[in-house]
Amino acid sequence: MTGASGVSARSNVDPFIVMDVMEQARRLEDAGRSVIHMEVGQPGTPAPQIARDGLAAAMADGALGYTVALGLPDLRAKIADLYGRWYGVDLDPNRVVVTAGSSAAFLLAFTALFDAGDRVGLGLPGYPSYRQILKALSLQPVGIPTQAANRFQPVASELPDLAGLIVASPSNPTGTMLDRKAMSLLIDNCHARGTAFISDEIYHGLHHDAPAVTALEVSNDVYVINSFSKYFSMTGWRIGWMVVPESHVRTIERLAQNMFICAPHASQIAALHAMDAEDELEANRAVYARNRTLMLDGLPAAGFDRIAPPDGAFYIYADVSHLTDDSVKFASEVLEKTGVAITPGLDFDPDRGAETLRFSYARATADIEEGLARLKTFMAAR
Repeated sequence: MTGASGVSARSNVDPFIVMDVMEQARRLEDAGRSVIHMEVGQPGTPAPQIARDGLAAAMADGALGYTVALGLPDLRAKIADLYGRWYGVDLDPNRVVVTAGSSAAFLLAFTALFDAGDRVGLGLPGYPSYRQILKALSLQPVGIPTQAANRFQPVASELPDLAGLIVASPSNPTGTMLDRKAMSLLIDNCHARGTAFISDEIYHGLHHDAPAVTALEVSNDVYVINSFSKYFSMTGWRIGWMVVPESHVRTIERLAQNMFICAPHASQIAALHAMDAEDELEANRAVYARNRTLMLDGLPAAGFDRIAPPDGAFYIYADVSHLTDDSVKFASEVLEKTGVAITPGLDFDPDRGAETLRFSYARATADIEEGLARLKTFMAAR
């Protein structure tokens, strides 16, 4: 850095391309165009009604000031109870840390576990912000190319030497999952080599057949990160959580006190009530299941036939190497000509992503049907 106007080298992170696509879509909508949003992993539903009602009542009762850094005790206890109901895991609420979305949890995890220069592995394709947050913290992201034959998940026998490994199951952008055997092999490999293991589980609850496996079913010596954004339909509320080993809780607490003070009190209250909205949330999941069926039929019919059927989440990742070698340009052309917003694969894989696209089916079924019809028309005329 030179002078007050300079910026640090570690701040030179890549843009989040999907946000650029969203901006292009916004400009079209402002100009009066109809846009079908298949680009962003955001549910088309609001926070559960019981969550909104619960927050309204709390706001009427008085001011919502700071909470303790680890989060409201009642919310931490309810999250711990979720692990018993979903996975049969007896979790101590004291190991649960409420965060300002999963993004804050990643900042806390990376800061607690690694020192500058450490190598942290992640599967490619994968969530782009992992790489950028690591770079901003002067850590070295190590991309691990994954293959369709392995459901786009890292394989234990192929891991390089690392200080840490991040996995996501279900994955963004592929929606594929690790079964218990694969999860166990990865965790055992990391433990044997002194490698920290971080499991991103923010799409848990959004499975299509067998439920996802939590890393906590295999080991307590892991970091698990989750969020209310996806299954609980609360993206803009910026509320999530992490589960850490008991010996790490105080370290995380000190970091959280200084970096964030606390997660938003209002969002914590809404999240507490959202956990009682099972009927509404399962109805949302049924919509995603219908949308998935439509996508698995409609995308190949439109010409996007090189896909890995997702196990969970609400994404389909497509190989479009037979259609383009510039996914950014191709996605922009699709948006301009059809009003369907999709995400270039370069967000998820800087080496192979020029020939891939991600389609989200998180919106209303009518939008998915319309989007597929527009894509089919576009591809037929191309």
